[in-house]
Amino acid sequence: MAAINDTITEISQGLIDAVVSPTISADINNYFTVMSGYLVFFMQAGFAMLCAGSVRSKNAKNIILLNILDACFGCCAWYLTGFAFAYGDPVPYEQCNGLEGAELDACNAGPAILGGVSASQGFIGNRWFVMSKLPRENYWFWFFQFTFAATGATIVSGAVAERCKFEAYMLYELMIVMFVYPVVAHWMWSSSGWLSPFRTPDTKTGSYLYFAGSGAYDFAGDGAVHMVGGVASLVAAWVLGPRIGRFDAAGNPVDMPGHNAALTLLGVFLLWFGWYGFNPGSAVYWTLPGVDHASQVAIAAAVNTTIGAASGTIATLFIAMAYQYFTLGVVVWDLIIAGNGALAGLVSITGPAGFVQPWAAFIIGGIGGFVYFVASKVNLHVLKIDDPLDAIAVHAGCGIWGLLATAAFAAPGMVSDVYGARADNDEQRAYGFIMGGSGAVLGANCMAIVVIFAWTAATMTPFFLLLKKLNLFRVSPEVEAQGLDVSHHGGSAYPHELAAKGVNINGDSGFSMTPEMVDRKIEEALERLQMNGKQVSI
Repeated sequence: MAAINDTITEISQGLIDAVVSPTISADINNYFTVMSGYLVFFMQAGFAMLCAGSVRSKNAKNIILLNILDACFGCCAWYLTGFAFAYGDPVPYEQCNGLEGAELDACNAGPAILGGVSASQGFIGNRWFVMSKLPRENYWFWFFQFTFAATGATIVSGAVAERCKFEAYMLYELMIVMFVYPVVAHWMWSSSGWLSPFRTPDTKTGSYLYFAGSGAYDFAGDGAVHMVGGVASLVAAWVLGPRIGRFDAAGNPVDMPGHNAALTLLGVFLLWFGWYGFNPGSAVYWTLPGVDHASQVAIAAAVNTTIGAASGTIATLFIAMAYQYFTLGVVVWDLIIAGNGALAGLVSITGPAGFVQPWAAFIIGGIGGFVYFVASKVNLHVLKIDDPLDAIAVHAGCGIWGLLATAAFAAPGMVSDVYGARADNDEQRAYGFIMGGSGAVLGANCMAIVVIFAWTAATMTPFFLLLKKLNLFRVSPEVEAQGLDVSHHGGSAYPHELAAKGVNINGDSGFSMTPEMVDRKIEEALERLQMNGKQVSI
């Protein structure tokens, strides 16, 4: 019996060793990350539905097409230069250590593994343009990071809805994915970025330089994705100006509700679902050889994402209800506000998702709902900026809050699970100041907020102003009044609306009529027959 037990133990241990072997572990991690990328890509469908429901029916086709272009132009831009600028680092120090002169230069130029650092490349990457010499074993990373770039770019479509020229949006998409976003991603997440906690040794000196002693912590992209998209939205909406009729002569806002609340909330739920790839997938591994429970980082991110979204929804719903009650004396449970509250909670927890305990996620999501509501009111009533989807408040406002929340609530053990020990001295990583940390992460994350805002505004403002100067940015007042679907995209998304107005939607000499129009025509014919003294029955 003892021999049988020993045999079973040996077999079990062999299976365990096989499962966690480096090769199989890498395959499992690649599968996990690629599947997460599928979910992130599916967020494009969520954005499409969210945007379609939030605009007027005469612009539904236009905004959905913009979302399709986010994926397509974003992919081309990421392929050409985006990935290279974001992650095209030199090879690691360990691979080139001991080489000199021409051999060192050749090593740095070679198609080595992903990662590495040169102190001179802390600003932008410089290799793997059009995926040239990118090893196939790193294609999974290219794909996963593409979905993030496309998601960040999509944010602006809501801020410029109903008045932006189609051609201008295509140019914007190339600009932000080819250059603006990749630079920030390089700073924050590459192994050579000057703000990155992933820094590896300098190829020439072997030294480490963590900014503020920690680097900026941003688990899934509050700064790199949401702040970039949110600040670009702010600049775009400001340069483009409000929709016709959005403000009255006195400057007071005039309501312009979207045409379909059901589509809007469908978009919210699709985005929430996709966020389970966005946040947990950012762990980029499920199992590691020699590490027990390596999947806990991704699982914790999933739990925190759920809690943050839920608390954000509830907080925003009640805050909006209280605001309506104390200002107008009525109780309104606003569906659209609740949906935006969910997105506010999701954005707020994106940066801290892998670093914080569930109780902190609850607080972060709830405060995120408050941040969104206040930012939305300031944006509309103080700054007089027309943002049909509240993209600025949701993504810029809550993105900033998420980075601050990370600096406050990041737990020491969880930070180490994500980043490991410091690579330079094997000490514990810095953690949140509320959790007893030193404040190093707060300093680094505040710097990240400042430079991301400054970089995005400094690059996108002249770009949008140039489009405006060349009369390439905004459609004419006549086109805006008519709607972009009819003027640019072959007709309304809802043909029965045009048919009810007697508009030819078939492209021939006839008219397409709704059932109501048919009934009315029959009634009119019967009335004429009866007036002529004829008895008619149906």
